[in-house]
Amino acid sequence: MPMTREEIVSVLGPTDETLVAHILSTGASFKELREAGAWLNEDEALMGEGRPLPDTRVAALIDLLDADEDD
Repeated sequence: MPMTREEIVSVLGPTDETLVAHILSTGASFKELREAGAWLNEDEALMGEGRPLPDTRVAALIDLLDADEDD
């Protein structure tokens, strides 16, 4: 099930509407957004746990979130 704007804001806090639109366009779920946030913030810890690398949608979310942090 695709996520809502409110779910995105609950993870990211107040954010640019363009980023929200890009995230929604991925078709990712709320769970995938939370996973992307975890990978972005703690990727070494997740790899240490033996977790598999993120799937395509999670990777797309990581790219979007990482690009936003660079701005």
